[in-house]
Amino acid sequence: MSDLPTRILVLWCPDWPAVAAAMAAGVSAHPPAAVFSANRVVACSVTARSAGVRRGMRRRDAQARCPELVVFGTDDGRDARLFEPVAAAVEELVVGVEVVRPGLVAVPVTGAAGYFGGELSLAELLIDQVASRVGVECQIGVADGLFAATLAAHRSVLVDRGAAREFLAPLDITELDQPDTERAELVDLLRRLGLRTLGAFAELAERDVVSRFGSAGLLAHRLAQGRSERPPHRRRPPPELTVSKEFDPPLDRVDAAAFMAKTLAGRFHAGLAAHGLACTRLGIHAVTERGEELSRVWRCAEPLTPQGIADRVRWQFEGWLKAAPGARPTSGVSRLRLEPEETVAGNSLQLGLWRGGVRGLGEENELAAEKAGRALVRVQGLLGPESVFTAVLDGGRGPAERVRLVPWGDDRSVHSPPEMPWPGRLPAPSPATVFAKALPARVVDSAGAAVETTRQRRLTAPPHEVSVNGAAPQRVLDWAGPWQVSGRWGDGPGACTRIQALLAGEPEVAVLLTLAGQDHPQWTVEGVYD
Repeated sequence: MSDLPTRILVLWCPDWPAVAAAMAAGVSAHPPAAVFSANRVVACSVTARSAGVRRGMRRRDAQARCPELVVFGTDDGRDARLFEPVAAAVEELVVGVEVVRPGLVAVPVTGAAGYFGGELSLAELLIDQVASRVGVECQIGVADGLFAATLAAHRSVLVDRGAAREFLAPLDITELDQPDTERAELVDLLRRLGLRTLGAFAELAERDVVSRFGSAGLLAHRLAQGRSERPPHRRRPPPELTVSKEFDPPLDRVDAAAFMAKTLAGRFHAGLAAHGLACTRLGIHAVTERGEELSRVWRCAEPLTPQGIADRVRWQFEGWLKAAPGARPTSGVSRLRLEPEETVAGNSLQLGLWRGGVRGLGEENELAAEKAGRALVRVQGLLGPESVFTAVLDGGRGPAERVRLVPWGDDRSVHSPPEMPWPGRLPAPSPATVFAKALPARVVDSAGAAVETTRQRRLTAPPHEVSVNGAAPQRVLDWAGPWQVSGRWGDGPGACTRIQALLAGEPEVAVLLTLAGQDHPQWTVEGVYD
């Protein structure tokens, strides 16, 4: 099979979140409007942009530039619900409509273009169709592959077959960071390396890209070259991967559908993962109580996660159940079927629990981090905000002072730079277990006398036996140190001496011993090594 992507037509409704918000609020599309998330602009209208409002801008700055700005909040369900009539209007003329995200649909162009007299005629017909049926403006682009076709739609361009790489080459490298792709850090890294255009990135050797940026970089590199998003050896999904569910009574409310979608999405994703697959095109098919058949296919740039599947099912139900009278089904949904229209190898989804390295590169474990975050927030909701802590590694000399516990959701910035010299800091590795309250210990030499420190801050004798928390003494097989730590002001409070000791036993155990105190120095066990 050729590595040349399928020729695709993309229909794009510019600034769709802002357009949908205005439609839902019954506001005219002419006043300047913007949609905000976390007090930052995620979408704005043409009139708002003409006043200086830009994506990513803070709300205060946006309103300072445009005092008459109409403010809306994000609502994915609203955006999907109001976009369903657009997809339906396109489907009246062309079969195989796939929703990429609210505001963007893709269709295979070859058959439809032949039927309607060419790609240009088809594009003009679709623009008129959407304008007359839904009353919104749209732009159309045609190119080889979804990525190139999307960028072509942003510019209302029909790219010749086989010319996607030449079309992409002069475009800015930031075009890689499309919605739902999370390539912001990859793009930032590429810019800092001096790669400012897609063409410059495409010229790199694939082997070098993989070794430096991992599989996420490889996918972006293929896109920049105008190739298929993934290698063409895609597997046909086994029929048993389809998941269906009957509903009695039928589903007629979006909240009930959203609850059901989470369970069904988990089953669907687990079935795919068991076969080493991930879904890139999701078919959502429903049958109503009166036999009406509803169907929609969602195309995704990245393999779908369980949350991504659940979101798309919820969005689709919003579009079906909250459509205008005459377009919505006449009864509730009695049967739902999720079908993997297209799958790829799911290696990138075999992730650890916590994110590591640069987000979007290397291990690609953003999904697991997101799941863990939702679980921690749920626990906080049950037990209170001070019930869940995560650790932040700060600077310091001892293991206890280097680890700072922060309530989940609070600022995790470093207070003390770990890269500072920190005289007296223990060498790596750190103890595996650090006690919240150090255990008292007694350290003696071979004559049974307590081991202390001299004025020169050396041990009075090598440690021979250690008794921990009143237990029987254990012989010291080996030891290292001492490491001296002065107090904040001279030898005041905070001064201590640390040694590492390997104690005999079944099994042997390595401990971190600390001698602290001015008038009556006391040994304690601060931590235990694995």
